[in-house]
Amino acid sequence: MRGVRWVDEQLVLDTDVPEPRAAAGDVVVDVAAASICGTDLHFMRTQPQAVVIGHEFAGWVDGVPCAIEPTVFCGRCAQCRGGHTNRCVGDEHTNIGIYRDGGLADRVAVPAYAPVALPDGLDVRDASLVEPTSVAWHGTRRAEIEPGERVAVVGGGSIGLLAVACVRHLGHDVALAARHPHQRDAGERIGASGSPVGEYDVVIETAGSESGLVRSAELLRPGGRVVLLGNFQPAAPLPGVPTLVKEITWIGSAGRGRHDGGVREFAESAAVLAANREIARAIITHRFPLADAAEAFGWPTTAPAAASRSSWSRRSSSGGRQSYARKCGMTCSPIWRIVSSIAHCGTVPIWFRNRISSAPASMSRST
Repeated sequence: MRGVRWVDEQLVLDTDVPEPRAAAGDVVVDVAAASICGTDLHFMRTQPQAVVIGHEFAGWVDGVPCAIEPTVFCGRCAQCRGGHTNRCVGDEHTNIGIYRDGGLADRVAVPAYAPVALPDGLDVRDASLVEPTSVAWHGTRRAEIEPGERVAVVGGGSIGLLAVACVRHLGHDVALAARHPHQRDAGERIGASGSPVGEYDVVIETAGSESGLVRSAELLRPGGRVVLLGNFQPAAPLPGVPTLVKEITWIGSAGRGRHDGGVREFAESAAVLAANREIARAIITHRFPLADAAEAFGWPTTAPAAASRSSWSRRSSSGGRQSYARKCGMTCSPIWRIVSSIAHCGTVPIWFRNRISSAPASMSRST
């Protein structure tokens, strides 16, 4: 079996990964789609683990298409009992694809509670977007947006775009502060009203940068609140004077959990994607075979700046060849998410999910 690992500071496609065995309480997923995000890259560089990577993935469990929630939790501690499984303090707390084998592989064993059946309207090939959508959904819910409040998102990468989608799903208008035209275009496709004008009651920061924090404070009305979805390393340099003068409330957010007696934010996030298919169309742009994983990871920093088309193909259950292609409306730059789609016939496509931080670049790729 194949799986992608990080070995000696290199990305390696291991073709001799042992077949997963479902221990007590586990199920085996036949992976259909998986992705890599900036968090994975950070852990590979700072805390490399000898596991198959990939915590954003979807596939089939006993023939049922599912997205996989990657958080492993104890279910017994006070945090878990309160629905905050993302804040589990039990010894079992870990993450699939970071500290145990993940989804950039043909198959993987996961806890039986991890799969969430996909709603109608969400293709399993797009369903690795459920995990990052759940991050954005959790942060949007943490904002506790009231009817009539003005909302802005700072940052036009994939989490920023998904935050736009989540705010719109809740029925609120939302502006998007993005650096590049292709980010703004994608935001408008998903439902953003345009660039921010004036002051806002709620700002969702997704850039993970000092300039993003400054812009968030600038946009916020006095007494407003900012949700922090950006990944700050090693610390978030909050703007001091605006924080004091405006009495800004900064709200941390990570992962996803449960609410109202067990409603799963992960399942709600799948519903967000199913309700608006344009989200996946706007965010997924490129596809690569798993065999070219190293090339796919390196491509965002080396690709030429030209628009093109990417495609992949797989065998249908009847043996016929099905082809899929996507026009590259947006393209990649460093620290983009990469999504792989895995077919049982042995063709393992990978496509990109955009986390855009520079001008567009594109390449043509087919399998």
